[in-house]
Amino acid sequence: MNLLIIKLGATGDVVRTSTLLHRFQGSTTWITDKKNMSLLQNMRENLRCLSWEGRESARDRCYDLVINLEDTEDTGRFATSIKGKQIFGAYLNEKYKLQYSDDSHAWFDLSLISRYGRKRADELKYQNRRTYQDLIFEGLGMKFKSETYVLPKGSETGMCGDVALSPVAGPVWPMKAWAYYGELQRELESRGFKVNILPTRPTLLEHLGDVQGHQCLVSGDSLPMHFALGSGVKCVSIFNCTSPWEIYEYGLMEKLVSPLLGEHFYKRDFDPAATTSISLEDVLEATLRQLK
Repeated sequence: MNLLIIKLGATGDVVRTSTLLHRFQGSTTWITDKKNMSLLQNMRENLRCLSWEGRESARDRCYDLVINLEDTEDTGRFATSIKGKQIFGAYLNEKYKLQYSDDSHAWFDLSLISRYGRKRADELKYQNRRTYQDLIFEGLGMKFKSETYVLPKGSETGMCGDVALSPVAGPVWPMKAWAYYGELQRELESRGFKVNILPTRPTLLEHLGDVQGHQCLVSGDSLPMHFALGSGVKCVSIFNCTSPWEIYEYGLMEKLVSPLLGEHFYKRDFDPAATTSISLEDVLEATLRQLK
């Protein structure tokens, strides 16, 4: 089978989509953001990785299956224009409107392009109790069997320790931040643990190497969390405003879910109540359990 995957970002979503590579053993072309290429290149002999800017190179063959997991008009137009026998995911219909294939509805019904509209999509997302992998695999006619992420070895950075903390939340989801990382660091260090704050790195492989150098990661729903899950690193994951149920734990994760999750679910503004609703004591106890 010739397979084309279009999954540009976010990087954490690319990482969890890599589970598909275990089940599609034929020739695979993956189009992604340029910054993500280092995570996919050379991971398999018959895997070709292209940047979105270099997508025209993908027109050199006909694909048995095109999987487009993006929800933008540009990616939908490209997926529609490529030579392919079947499309799973988003494409442009005969009226040049973005829609998604029926077999991909379990995931896209929860998305920004949901046929039910944004408000109902967020309600369905909150009600959903299935992981991302389960939803995608089932749509493709397969059963998710705990296939792991496909990740390279990170670059050696010299950073290692017992616990890595990732306190930074991006501008899109400011309520992913948790308020007490500083206090947690002091409590852990007082017990003799070596704790590092993950720095900003120029490359994803260095960022990955930082995570891989620790026994446990404490973070929100973030890229470092996915790096930990793909590297066998235990993690304590704090969910203030996004779905904890979409994340598969791989026996590595302890989830701490805000009691105010329903109030702040998928909201992109900032309310300090969301970042303080999970106590320092709860996160400390969870971290100590993961370190045992």
